[in-house]
Amino acid sequence: MDSFPPSAPHAETAPAARGAGRYAPSPSGRLHIGNLRTGVLAWLCAHSTGRAFRWRIEDLDRVQAGAAEQQLADFASLGVTPDGPLVIQSERTELYAAVIEALNTAGLVYECYCSRKDIQSAPSAPHTPPGAYPGTCRNLTGSVREAERTRLAGNGRQPALRLEAQAAAGLLEVPVSPSGPEVVVADVLLGDVRGFIDDFVLRRGDGVHSYHLAVVVDDLAMGIDQVVRADDLASSTPRQVFFARLLDLVCPQLVGTESGHAGIEWVHVPLVLGPGGQRLAKRDGAVTLGDLASTGFDFFAWFGSSLGFGPWADLEQARDEFDLDAMTGEPAVFDPADWAQPAAD
Repeated sequence: MDSFPPSAPHAETAPAARGAGRYAPSPSGRLHIGNLRTGVLAWLCAHSTGRAFRWRIEDLDRVQAGAAEQQLADFASLGVTPDGPLVIQSERTELYAAVIEALNTAGLVYECYCSRKDIQSAPSAPHTPPGAYPGTCRNLTGSVREAERTRLAGNGRQPALRLEAQAAAGLLEVPVSPSGPEVVVADVLLGDVRGFIDDFVLRRGDGVHSYHLAVVVDDLAMGIDQVVRADDLASSTPRQVFFARLLDLVCPQLVGTESGHAGIEWVHVPLVLGPGGQRLAKRDGAVTLGDLASTGFDFFAWFGSSLGFGPWADLEQARDEFDLDAMTGEPAVFDPADWAQPAAD
């Protein structure tokens, strides 16, 4: 089966100028150093390959006042700043709605009346991947749909909107197995990432556009052709690649791909773990730059060591010595006690 894009070894030399990489945090709180590590890696990968580095604020859901500004300030303190204007998702809802309308016109959208409990308790086909939507509302009659709309309205709710994935797969000529449309994506560090595409949500029942819709629309519209992010997001990549190809086919004028879409170079990097081997979190103690400021913590000394290069002095040395092919593929473990500097006499 073909990969999207085709599998290929990482280039040994920096390519000519291309599009852009990006970092896209949600402003739900202060970033811990694992988040900062991924963001600085995204900056290094973009600039080392002749790309711009863009910044997107993903604020459609959880938002903490002042968090977006603090996140930018933390990166600026490390010397990392975006190229070009910020992209703020909450200011782009009209674009997301227009994309859904284009998909609906193409016959690729249907209403879903299921609650989360309904989906969890629904029987699934033998080959359906765990967590996949079973298609409960896909082929309902018009009268049933009207009754379901009335039921939801009585509870102050509206239907969610889902993509009809198998119909989309037919347009894209993507193979469909008993588990659904199947996509394989080439990742620089992980190799081929395989996934099956279900009828995922485009707009939630509360009216909020889904993460997968907004991320893909924005990556296309921003000219993103490299994504560096944590490897816990790797499983969502086949879905996003599938959807990007669909939007490029159905509504290129809305997402800015009228002249073609070359695809994205995917780089999923290992997470930073806490001292117990679990995903790093605030319960592990001092894990943000603010928390660590009084300990004498040197971010770039830790950053270079966490990648397998040894301590770096600053961003300039990181830029000069960074080599994606030589970076360790193992998760980094961070224990605040190991990186605290002794207090001066």
